[in-house]
Amino acid sequence: MVEEKACVTVWNNCLDIIKDNVSPQSYRTWFQPIKAVKLKGEILTIQVPSQFFYEWLEQHYIDLLKKTVKKEIGPDGKLEYSIVMDNAFNAKPYTTKIPSSGKGNIKNQPVHMPININETSIRNPFIIPGLKKIQVDPQLNPNFSFETYVEGECNRLARSAGYAVAQKPGGTSFNPLLIYGNGGLGKTHLANAIGIEVKNLHSDKTVLYVSADKFQTQFVDAIMDNKKNDFIHFYQSIDVLIIDDVQFFAGKEKTQDAFFHIFNHLHQNGKQIILTSDKAPVDMQGVEQRLLSRFKWGLSADLQSPDLETRIAILKKKLYNDGIEMPYEVIEYIAYSITTNVRELEGALISLLAQSSLNKKNITIDLAKEMLDKFVKNTAREISIDYIQKVVCDYFDIPIELMKSKTRKREIVQARQLAMYFSKQLTKNSLANIGMHCGNKDHATVLHACKTVNNLIDTDKQFRGYVSDIEKKLTLN
Repeated sequence: MVEEKACVTVWNNCLDIIKDNVSPQSYRTWFQPIKAVKLKGEILTIQVPSQFFYEWLEQHYIDLLKKTVKKEIGPDGKLEYSIVMDNAFNAKPYTTKIPSSGKGNIKNQPVHMPININETSIRNPFIIPGLKKIQVDPQLNPNFSFETYVEGECNRLARSAGYAVAQKPGGTSFNPLLIYGNGGLGKTHLANAIGIEVKNLHSDKTVLYVSADKFQTQFVDAIMDNKKNDFIHFYQSIDVLIIDDVQFFAGKEKTQDAFFHIFNHLHQNGKQIILTSDKAPVDMQGVEQRLLSRFKWGLSADLQSPDLETRIAILKKKLYNDGIEMPYEVIEYIAYSITTNVRELEGALISLLAQSSLNKKNITIDLAKEMLDKFVKNTAREISIDYIQKVVCDYFDIPIELMKSKTRKREIVQARQLAMYFSKQLTKNSLANIGMHCGNKDHATVLHACKTVNNLIDTDKQFRGYVSDIEKKLTLN
């Protein structure tokens, strides 16, 4: 027990250092799932969920891990990996220890799961005699391709993993590939894009996209028609199976049991499984543990809310694909106003185009403001830091890049302080986050800026006028 507490303490100390040296998304993806299991002498053993996980850490974070471990344990500190997978049939853990290479290169030490399979021939009732492959409509949306998917910092990991899967379905460590994130961030688009690319590159592969809700309905119908085995055998014949919104399996025990057997068969036979969910596996409620453990075998990649540049790129791509021209200031206004959801972003654009067409009005910034007021009438729309910075910089006629720079010119410092002040007043962001958006300043600088603005409001009439004007622009928009 003492040893267990010691290893957890050492690893938590390591995590404190690592957290300051990687992005929040990378920390959640690659370090939160790790567990400390043993500390023996100067060797710390950590448990990772898959072979791919180990390879990624060795390739991308070995220097950081090595320095961190040596700092906590001493100059002779070493790191060992314990890779634990569940046996697909009897759920007994299988562990292998792989010492850290201590270098940036990966050692080729594959992990094999000792699975005993009783081979039986499976008759698939959907295969026509004489044909080697069944003919299946993949149910893919042709509009959701990689060509129409805009890549940004918010989705780069998921998009890169998805593209790798499409090149070599079933032949990468991303199996299953679980894409998760809030609604409207592009999970369905990316899942379809993978399927379309597989069909383009591997025409012999049988690809099927199906929502979890439809899968469950089909399963209930199969039970009612006494065709449960036919249903399972059909899905076991698919080469690339894409299940959208797997969180809807929660609480449906028989559906989960059927999917469990389908998953095992596909995975063991080198077939590709792609899943989407609005939650990470660790946050899914009502899903059996044996399924959740399988969801973690490959890669879980999250989609974040798109940043400003990505939002603008999404709108421009949509307009380009539809052959429509629109003033850049209008595109920028929409991107500044809707910050969290790609679906809402595209919906606002469609609403604006409809308003322009039906009322025979030119698309202007005023029409965009009028439309957005109606579009978000029933929702509490929080002003973004990006938009506050734009309004402040437009008011003083200075570039945003200059406001975020390190210059100490009085007018620039004043604009920066006002942006920090309004960000604190009108958003729920932390001081640290506000500072990061305003040129990587720390929270103390933001506090100082707010105090300075409050003092000037009390003592400087002209400055008080600036604050009043900007406040009106922000609250009106």
